[in-house]
Amino acid sequence: MNNKNAIRLRLHSLSVFRQLLADPVIQKLDALLGASSENETIDAWGDFAAALYPHGVSLTDYLLTLVLEDENVYMLKRAEDQQIDPILEAAARADLQTLQQVAALSCEELSGGLDLTGLPRWESDVRNFAEIYFARLEQIHAYGYGVFAKYTTFMIQSGTLVPVRHPDAITLEELGGYQRERQMVIDNTLALIEGRPAANTLLYGDAGTGKSSTVKAVANAFASRGLRLIEIKKSQLHEIPHLVDQLSKNPLKFILFIDDLSFSRDDDNFAALKAILEGSVSARAANLAVYATSNRRHLVKEDFSDRQGTDLHVSDTIQELTSLSDRFGLTITFQKPGKQVYLEIVHDLALQSGLTLPTEELDKQAEAFAIGRGGRSPRAAKQFVDFLCSKQTM
Repeated sequence: MNNKNAIRLRLHSLSVFRQLLADPVIQKLDALLGASSENETIDAWGDFAAALYPHGVSLTDYLLTLVLEDENVYMLKRAEDQQIDPILEAAARADLQTLQQVAALSCEELSGGLDLTGLPRWESDVRNFAEIYFARLEQIHAYGYGVFAKYTTFMIQSGTLVPVRHPDAITLEELGGYQRERQMVIDNTLALIEGRPAANTLLYGDAGTGKSSTVKAVANAFASRGLRLIEIKKSQLHEIPHLVDQLSKNPLKFILFIDDLSFSRDDDNFAALKAILEGSVSARAANLAVYATSNRRHLVKEDFSDRQGTDLHVSDTIQELTSLSDRFGLTITFQKPGKQVYLEIVHDLALQSGLTLPTEELDKQAEAFAIGRGGRSPRAAKQFVDFLCSKQTM
């Protein structure tokens, strides 16, 4: 049996990491290992290179990434601090040895003596997969596993967590003003990350003041420390208890983010959020917190007609509706900025963008822009600076 066939047999014997065999690049590699003629080898060679190149030119890098991101029974048990059976431990280590051997295959070894002149090439090297893998396990609370190791932002579709492949990459440095309010969000988020009690948080204030941007920027800032953001629509609130069951044993920390939150009086989602905020057994876990934004201090829309009718205890009903926001452990108010704060935000953004307009002229145009957009806000400041940048590039 030649070396290619021996390696292919070992690859097909994977158990703990067996789902890697379904990866498209690994399938092309498997076909290359199994090619028996020169024509088959050349076809499989091109197929494999074409599959690998969109991810880079290193077979070793690609396979190591697959290993570190794989969600398997061994990884899950380690993540939950469960006892590992010696048989499972041995199987995981054997798989890692096999994958290390496969990842180190050079073009010459895979060619089977084929003339490589004119054929595409790739890189490979020898690395200790077991050492790297077990070092990653020691930091699983920061890196996560499976899809959580690859992505940092998620949404819910048909009851399933789906990664957001191109999330908003906004950073804290890009946000101007509201340092005190933003620091409150940061401090609460650090408490969550460090395993201290963290509050469900309501960011309330005028439109365009940067509430949503603050949540996203904080999530981006602490993604490397094991924080993940899950965006939830109001209509999906009833799915949170199931989501909590999924995430409660995960070593990562999660922000459940509800943007632009408000309810009508007869909204069925009102009760779902109330249960979550009150910390029922099925809706609260120590590794997650709810962050919501709203333009309304009282989250439930109330009409004057709601204060009349047949309810014998109308005051109690009104109190229940209007006090929903009080069930958040932390409420942070983002008010529209005054002229000085607005201009400070404009100056910061202009500096970041490399604008060289004289300060007096910048302020004059910024004020005129704000008046035309219905008032001062961080959003108006950002739109104004973007407008100036677009004029400069014309």
